[in-house]
Amino acid sequence: MIRRFFYTLKQAFQQVFRNKAMTLASMFAITAMLLILGLFFIILVNVNTAAQAVENDYDTIEVYLLDKTTEDEANAIIEDLKDFDGVSDVYYRPKDEAMDLLKERWGKSSYLLDSLRENPLPNSVVITIGDLEKAQAIADKAGTYSGVEDVKYYKETVEKLKKATNFIQMAAIVIMVFLIIISLVVVSNTIKLTVFARSSEISIMKYVGATNWFIRGPFLVEGMIIGLVSAAISAGLTALVYGKVIDIIGKDVVNIMSTPMAPVGFMTVNLVWIFAALGVSIGACGSIISMRRFLDT
Repeated sequence: MIRRFFYTLKQAFQQVFRNKAMTLASMFAITAMLLILGLFFIILVNVNTAAQAVENDYDTIEVYLLDKTTEDEANAIIEDLKDFDGVSDVYYRPKDEAMDLLKERWGKSSYLLDSLRENPLPNSVVITIGDLEKAQAIADKAGTYSGVEDVKYYKETVEKLKKATNFIQMAAIVIMVFLIIISLVVVSNTIKLTVFARSSEISIMKYVGATNWFIRGPFLVEGMIIGLVSAAISAGLTALVYGKVIDIIGKDVVNIMSTPMAPVGFMTVNLVWIFAALGVSIGACGSIISMRRFLDT
């Protein structure tokens, strides 16, 4: 068994280097496919992360008050909203507290806010929603009070993000399937050239009683090697580019925009596993397809 394993591995590596041009063509096709797939994966993860961040704010409605609105008038609004159907909690947030929260969100960039001569943020009433289905009715109710300047509500943003996420998911699946088919064709043609070159040797092996899987083994491993190397190149390039993009954007800018982005480490680990699985699967399937004409199945 061990001798057979090392024989299969040795033959596979010899075949990889024997057909260098077609091997490189196969690697290029799989790498290109995985890079594009990685791009869509990164976009999907970050869109989902942004959507989740907005959804976390979706259970609250912030009612901005006019500057002339007194705290007593705000408390009257709070008392009236407490009994409204779907409201879980409601409380007053002064502008100083709102500024402290903004500075906390901005992190290291909060010093930029210190240059403001006065606090531009309004006092507000924050409503925690207990039943999201009643959220729109609550927002409409909050906007009817005198002394209210604006009502901050994320429903339309969440719906748009969900539509965008669904569209990106469908586009990614279509493109992925198309590229996988192309990669399978290229890999199978590469393996097929090797099979043609060794057709006499394969015939002799069959005559002396070699099983189909013994003959197929080196070609199968060859395809897996091509796929694994392509996956490693793709994962490395994708992680490098994504890391550069994060550096260019800067964490401070991300904090200011309040739009979280997936960490480079998280993306790299997941891309390595996904690319390795896809690369090996494409290589192995390409090998099996190319051998069907030459061996009994």
